[in-house]
Amino acid sequence: MAEYKEIHGTKIRNYTTNPDNPITGEVWYNDTDNVLKFQYPTVTSAGSWRTSYSVNTPRRDLAGGGAGTPTAAIIFGGYTASPLPAAIVALTESFNGSSWTEVNDLNTAVQESAGSGTATAALSFGGSSPTTGNTETWNGTNWTEVNDLSTAREGLAGAGAAPNTATLAFGGGPGTKAVTESWNGTNWTEVNDLNTARRYLSGIGATNTAAIAFAGYNGSNYVGITELWNGTNWTEVNDMTRPSQYGFGGDSGSSTAGLAGGGYSPGTTANTELWNGTNWAEQNNMVTARGYSTGCGTTTASLVACGSPNGSANTNAVEEWTGAGAPVGAWSTGGTMNTARRYFAGAGVGSSAAIGFGGTTAPGNNQVANTENYNGTNWTEVNDMVTARQDLSSASAGTQTASLAFGGYPHPSFGPGSRSITELWNGTNWTEVNDLNTGRRLGQGAGISTAALMFGGATAPAVTAVTETWNGTNWTEVNDMNLARQHMGGFGATNTAALGFGGESSYPPYDNETESWNGTNWTELNNLNVEKAYLGGFGEYTSGLCVGGILGPGSNTATVEDWNGVSWVEIADLSTARFSMGNSGLTPAGAVFGGGTPPTTGATEEWNGSSTTTKTIDTD
Repeated sequence: MAEYKEIHGTKIRNYTTNPDNPITGEVWYNDTDNVLKFQYPTVTSAGSWRTSYSVNTPRRDLAGGGAGTPTAAIIFGGYTASPLPAAIVALTESFNGSSWTEVNDLNTAVQESAGSGTATAALSFGGSSPTTGNTETWNGTNWTEVNDLSTAREGLAGAGAAPNTATLAFGGGPGTKAVTESWNGTNWTEVNDLNTARRYLSGIGATNTAAIAFAGYNGSNYVGITELWNGTNWTEVNDMTRPSQYGFGGDSGSSTAGLAGGGYSPGTTANTELWNGTNWAEQNNMVTARGYSTGCGTTTASLVACGSPNGSANTNAVEEWTGAGAPVGAWSTGGTMNTARRYFAGAGVGSSAAIGFGGTTAPGNNQVANTENYNGTNWTEVNDMVTARQDLSSASAGTQTASLAFGGYPHPSFGPGSRSITELWNGTNWTEVNDLNTGRRLGQGAGISTAALMFGGATAPAVTAVTETWNGTNWTEVNDMNLARQHMGGFGATNTAALGFGGESSYPPYDNETESWNGTNWTELNNLNVEKAYLGGFGEYTSGLCVGGILGPGSNTATVEDWNGVSWVEIADLSTARFSMGNSGLTPAGAVFGGGTPPTTGATEEWNGSSTTTKTIDTD
């Protein structure tokens, strides 16, 4: 048997406690606890769905290149209905990971077809109306008609990844069919039939020599029957946990690993199941129950697109599946600020290089000008702001050597005009520069010291939707937010790409609306899961965290939501519930510091998008 040193190149080392930065898989001896320990990455134990980018045209009964991925997919054909005119379509859309784009249509409009292949090499075959054996091949730009299926049919399934020269077609209607055909890039050849004839079934498989057929309608009932194809014959194996039809399969899975979901059983279902080569097991449900959809991908990363949630109206909604084994982020305790405070601002691009300034202390709610820098371990006081104030905003992606502070509420003796004050930090001193056009407090900021954005806030007594952009010298008013509000969260690395979320437009209740800024206009996006205000947050336009806040009077929260550019999902909570805090980071690493608890705290919590677990080895 090989020794530990032969495998890892070093002997097991002794430490008084634990090493500061152990290597993944390293084993060490803890002298204090008198035990052996090791560390490994913390990952999810189960997969989950979350909302992704919607397609342009809602439809059902469509097909897709099943070997696509969540960053490169293609869908085609289908049936449009409410809210669009009823029609069978030839529409094709391609996905690049952040948007769907209409590309060249199929030559023949079709519904209830099957598909295989990738975003640049796909195959469409079969379908209706009328029932057809038509086959078309996609080269990344155009569709070309090629040789038809031997048996015309609709409601069939397919399997085959890349290239689009090795595909299997099986089952279908009208009626119920067991016919199976294999495509070699030129012709279809009939091979051995399914054991159970059916239509509206689903399929998974990377080639035409290893596939799974499952679910469907056998002429009298929904079925969960599963069959394995070995390149010659179909063999019945264990059934799905729930019979269904019109579901989808992650088509580029294999005969030993597959993902299935949605469908009718009866009524639309959000049920998701994983195949491990022997059995199906239920997983976390889809966000939206639906049937007549299409899917692509594998058990670790898949998409499901379109379909119908109720059998009549269509949807353009897309969901993304991330399988078990994804990194799990975690919060850790950092250094404590020298001056505990709330209603202040912060900036920074990570968890170990942050700056915090302004705010109020408690008791007394005294406005302060204190500025502190954080190095990942300790906070250090540096030169104060010119004007002490609370409720100010900052260029959230600023740094310890170049930051911008604007707006806020100084002592009343400064007068109302002081709410427009802007100050520039050069790493040593703060300097007053040109004021905001609209003085306000409790707004939100994004960008850097030479290209910043301020949006929303309060002009006393009204809330505002005013947005201004900073070019390094002057502020310019641009298009307003859709919803006027204060106490919101927000972030963005530039003044042309930012996000605003939550806040208070007219309490009660607080808001959960999310808006994105593209440099010209604000667009409403998917809401936070929870209505809240006095928020923290850090990140970029397409990736970030909403942190803490207040749910209502006296109801501080430690909840955290993760933004992926499309939707919010709840993740690990803060250790300390807080509101009106400072923030730093562009994800996957960031920090929150200070805030109201009440009264105030100087505590720092650091976020890392991945984390580890330390285990003790049982030597008994």
